[in-house]
Amino acid sequence: MPPRAGLNLQSIVKAATVLADEHGLHEVTLTVLAKKLGIRSPSLYNHVNGLPGLRREMALTGLDQLKNVLMHATVGRSEDKAIREMSRAYLEFTRAHPGLYEATLYISDTDDEELDTMKNQVLELFTQVLAGFDLNDDALIHAIRGLRSVLHGFSSLERTGGFGLKVDVNQSFELIIDTFLQGLHTSQ
Repeated sequence: MPPRAGLNLQSIVKAATVLADEHGLHEVTLTVLAKKLGIRSPSLYNHVNGLPGLRREMALTGLDQLKNVLMHATVGRSEDKAIREMSRAYLEFTRAHPGLYEATLYISDTDDEELDTMKNQVLELFTQVLAGFDLNDDALIHAIRGLRSVLHGFSSLERTGGFGLKVDVNQSFELIIDTFLQGLHTSQ
């Protein structure tokens, strides 16, 4: 196959993201991606360091997009309103980009400064939003962990078909966020 014009890291990651969002991250292989791009698999090695390198690039892209979505949702908002909007934006991101979101979760290289920086930027948004509540340092960490667990847990259960009952899942989500906020106000 002749080289495809315009092939670069960005176009490769974009194609991989589309595959992951449509079929799941586990379906993204270099062979499948190369076929989608109309190239031979070895050509991908000019841009990524194998499948781990591709997953790393997807994680960076996903974290950057998630950070931007959360920043946009919280700008000019504080306390309850910021948490509600951040939570809705997080859930919408996981719904719109399930494969890309999944790529952000499987980052095991703790010696990767770029990934660490990006992860910390996302965590900093949670910290800033929750800092509006009068929580001591330990309580703030617990609140960050709690909110992240609620958001990830809900989106994971939804993505895997864990909400089969005929009750509106969006209402359930709002009720859970209300309950989380009540807990924050009680602990102040």
